[in-house]
Amino acid sequence: MPVTDDPGSVLADVARRWRHFAELEAPVRSPHYARLAAGLAGDDDLLGFLAALPPLKCQPNLLLGVLALLHGRAATDPDELRRWVLDDADRVRAEVLARSTQTNEPARCAALLPAIADLPGPLALIEVGASAGLCLHPDRYAYDYRPGGSIGDSPVRITCAVTGSPPLPARLPEVAVRVGIDLNPLDPAADADWLRALVWPGPGHDERVQRLGAAAGIAAQEPARMIAGDLVDALPAVVAGLPAGVTPVVLHTAVLTYLPADRRSAFVDLVRGLPVRWVSQEGPGVLAEIPVPDRAEDDERFLLAVDGCPVAWTAPHGGALDWLPG
Repeated sequence: MPVTDDPGSVLADVARRWRHFAELEAPVRSPHYARLAAGLAGDDDLLGFLAALPPLKCQPNLLLGVLALLHGRAATDPDELRRWVLDDADRVRAEVLARSTQTNEPARCAALLPAIADLPGPLALIEVGASAGLCLHPDRYAYDYRPGGSIGDSPVRITCAVTGSPPLPARLPEVAVRVGIDLNPLDPAADADWLRALVWPGPGHDERVQRLGAAAGIAAQEPARMIAGDLVDALPAVVAGLPAGVTPVVLHTAVLTYLPADRRSAFVDLVRGLPVRWVSQEGPGVLAEIPVPDRAEDDERFLLAVDGCPVAWTAPHGGALDWLPG
């Protein structure tokens, strides 16, 4: 019988991961990637290729991003994806092992802005898992909240559908310090091809690529301080080295899901013990310490929390903000 028929096999675990991506994560944001992932989930040869990699390297968006980087586009169909992987296995494997999923979507700042709107400035933003640091510049972007109005003037204009009553700011925050921590910080100019390859094909693709380029230009002109290191190990020294008179804010989006459970807990314990404010956007349940409000079982939105208290549901790649009552 096929290895994927054995529910305890490594291949079965990889297949489940790709089916979850195909059925729950990708259909709305990228129907094309959902179709490719569904095909891979039923292909034992491709599953075997992935099963031989470290578990963190089996992520659907990592392999799909690598293929888009190597070929300049997404595979047309599951058959082409199969050929691209199996006919060029050594090169694909090397790229997957060398890279990490580092999606850097500046549109996520539309959800961040209300979370930091009432904090006393100037702010010191510290993003863990910062990629190229594009989310460290929320004060340099323009926003159209619908409803809610517009704020800012920038070549990066972010539209965000709003439900509930978020505390939308009347002005952009004052940011005095920007620091990013990442195991492999990206350069917004030199790594532009990889950042573009991580943008999923689907609704809004061209707009996202344009916005990414404009945000990378801003980040290159006003670079954040980027630190290569583990987020738990590096954070205390960063906080200790901040100038007096700033409000430190630790940020992260879709980062802690890639850490083992014990490192997530270590991070939560650490950030709660530091003199900082804490703004997280992660999948519900990623952090056991943050309660999850009622939601539909197939809801793939992120949970936005401030200092561990849930305040909103957010679209994973930005564009929607559902503020919780209370």
